[in-house]
Amino acid sequence: MTNIVEVKGLTKSYGQVTAVDHVSFTIEANKIYGLLGRNGAGKTTIMHMISSQQFATSGELKVFGEEPYENSRVLNQICFIKESQKYPDSFRVIDVIEVARSLFPNWDHTYAHALIEDFRLPLKRKIKKLSRGMLSSVGIVVGLASRAPLTIFDEPYLGLDAVARILFYDRLLEDYAEFPRTVILSTHLIDEVSRLLEHVLVIDNGKLIMNEDADALRGRACTVSGLATAVDSFTRGKELLERTAIGAAATATLLGALSDRDRKEAEAMGLEFAPVSMQQLIVHLTRTSIRGKGTEE
Repeated sequence: MTNIVEVKGLTKSYGQVTAVDHVSFTIEANKIYGLLGRNGAGKTTIMHMISSQQFATSGELKVFGEEPYENSRVLNQICFIKESQKYPDSFRVIDVIEVARSLFPNWDHTYAHALIEDFRLPLKRKIKKLSRGMLSSVGIVVGLASRAPLTIFDEPYLGLDAVARILFYDRLLEDYAEFPRTVILSTHLIDEVSRLLEHVLVIDNGKLIMNEDADALRGRACTVSGLATAVDSFTRGKELLERTAIGAAATATLLGALSDRDRKEAEAMGLEFAPVSMQQLIVHLTRTSIRGKGTEE
């Protein structure tokens, strides 16, 4: 399958601070990726480098097989919707739409206006007078209607209520099915978008700590609970992400698929299982990463 983005040993430093630390990954054509992690983990810096808005300190980066910097062949295939997208003070919603229409070769003007109606955007209102949610909706309209081969959304939901967020997810899936392209979603609402994601990249403290297909992540971890003595006996020798105890009871989060034999053994010990969501798994992994870093230091 064709790689849209190829990153090898990518590093970005600001003086003594390393925001992105020797990160390597590839992004394939026509898949939806989640670029996930805590605030300040390095996600936005990576997106800025992919879209040629920042230079790498070191490492290799190719987009559509070429260096992206000052390369119009690459840049006119990218639509990057930022969390804090800025527009001229005089711009109205309709002005943003008209400018976007001139920038993106695959722009669908009819679809853009259908989205404007969906999100109830006032075409003649000035951008600076929009609510936070309406401003996010403008970015969503541009990102979806651009139909850019590489479309990047950085926290696209800010200020949107639950109904508007679900509308965004539904429209994204519908249009992606009809017009496949590569989409990168960076968001903190992991469980909300987990049904959309086909591949997950997790950045923590500038490093890539997870690079897996979403299907492989589902069911990768579970919690087991019961008497503390039984939980400790069952989890001994297994990869333990977290353990909590209240009185004589305990709950442990385990990484890795359990065999049928494991499950029968646990049931015989009176233990109960529960699935771990993608968001819970990533939270556990980043906590483990932080504890590991603290131990090393």
